[in-house]
Amino acid sequence: MMPGLGEKYGIEIEIISKTREAYASEAYAELGLPVAPAIMIGEGVLVQGSDVTEEKLESAIRKQLRIETQ
Repeated sequence: MMPGLGEKYGIEIEIISKTREAYASEAYAELGLPVAPAIMIGEGVLVQGSDVTEEKLESAIRKQLRIETQ
């Protein structure tokens, strides 16, 4: 889903995958990033610890890019 939306909107999608131990570490906590799984758009957290629909994700991308809905 995400790579396809990245191509559609010409944006970079970065997927970060770590072990559970790495996400639970003090070093990760100091980064101020959300608890995985999460989706961030810009500096904001769209969803954390749950799934998201493609429609909600695409809507958030359009909002970030300031693209009007048709």
